[in-house]
Amino acid sequence: MTLAVETNAKAEKRNRRLGLTLMGVAAGMVGLAFASVPLYQLFCQVTGFGGTTQIAEANPKGVIAREMKVRFDVNVDHALDWTVKPAASITDQIGRVDTVNYIATNNTDKPLTGQAIFNVVPEKAGVYFNKIECFCFTEQTLQPGETVEMPIVFFVDPDIDENHELKTIKEITLSYTFYASDNEGS
Repeated sequence: MTLAVETNAKAEKRNRRLGLTLMGVAAGMVGLAFASVPLYQLFCQVTGFGGTTQIAEANPKGVIAREMKVRFDVNVDHALDWTVKPAASITDQIGRVDTVNYIATNNTDKPLTGQAIFNVVPEKAGVYFNKIECFCFTEQTLQPGETVEMPIVFFVDPDIDENHELKTIKEITLSYTFYASDNEGS
């Protein structure tokens, strides 16, 4: 009888340890699920992965003679009843700080809040595309029928000229997709 009690006690202890281990693994997986979005965003910002741009306060590296055309594109999700007109393409020296405006109009009779996400093509150029100011950093609320200019202040990092894979690139496309926000407007 003593042997059976000892075996049961050992089995119970192993089961308890296994249960706690599995609960720890499950809790860790839930924690990673919540942390994955900010970690992925940080990874993309650091590496330029997926055409993610950089954030800057100014261009400390100067301007170089090579020119780059920057084309602007826009898509608006059907759930957001806005009309958004992209900025006109510009060609300028790499390193020059430029300002362009997207123009957005709320086509409804109620306030609508939206936010834009962006990417850069070619994707490898994303790490060299620096935004100083951008409407994509915050939600935008447009009142009924309101039209607003949405500025972007940016520059292309002169270090792009040192990347042999991008030596032949003459055009970068900055694309925005606008989505309705969970907020109902203000």
